[in-house]
Amino acid sequence: MARVGVLALQGDVREHVAMLESLGADVVAVRRPHDLDALDGLVVPGGESTTIAHLLTTSGIRPVLGDLLRDGLAVFGTCAGLILLSSEILDGRSDQWCFAALPVSVRRNGYGRQIASFETTVEVTGVGAVPGVFIRAPKIETWSDEVTVLAMHDHGDGEHPVLVRLGPVWGCSFHPELTNDQRVHRLFVESLA
Repeated sequence: MARVGVLALQGDVREHVAMLESLGADVVAVRRPHDLDALDGLVVPGGESTTIAHLLTTSGIRPVLGDLLRDGLAVFGTCAGLILLSSEILDGRSDQWCFAALPVSVRRNGYGRQIASFETTVEVTGVGAVPGVFIRAPKIETWSDEVTVLAMHDHGDGEHPVLVRLGPVWGCSFHPELTNDQRVHRLFVESLA
């Protein structure tokens, strides 16, 4: 059974925990640096990216997680989690930082503000059509050739990746945890075996 942490500082924590538990994972709520010990993988949830970044710093988790990412820890970032894993935030605040674990450039709220939130079907490689819940979602504007694009979405301005992977690091623009469909989480959990 995979031991999967969920960063539990802010955001969609309980939804990810419930989804992972439904898949049989041993789930750990990560609130302090030592909670990262002996994990097979970590989920960085959606929420507010600048708030999560601040809490990562004040909790002392930021340097430990940075080291683990460099050492190959499997991490799945959804929405704000994708922003934190990206290599560039195109419209971030001057003090906003990211882990640079995924060679992608993201635009916060790239699909619109809260009022422009939407649901659509997203076609995921190897899985099929899954529900995509986009809430103030980041848009991947540029990405490296080394990134595997698992799903794209065209919101009227051309196709952009919405689910990507580089080795053990995954990023997702939408919120798979806000649906009853386990398949995106299952992909991540199965990759930990």
